[in-house]
Amino acid sequence: MKKETKIIVGVLAGAALGATIALALSSDSTSDLKSKVSDFFADLLSASKDKLAGLADKATSVADKVKDKVAEINA
Repeated sequence: MKKETKIIVGVLAGAALGATIALALSSDSTSDLKSKVSDFFADLLSASKDKLAGLADKATSVADKVKDKVAEINA
């Protein structure tokens, strides 16, 4: 994994763990807690997918630029 990917994964894991602990220590009922945890992880998953899609688009763009430069050098 690249350094940036490791950082993103670490931040997301830390946020998930922190939110879970905070919700577990709150005084909400069990059903409310389950609902909040479920919603949090759904939001986290959605945000992760968006972030990864952005990274994939950026990687594709860089790859296209490299191909263009290689073609220009070989021409």
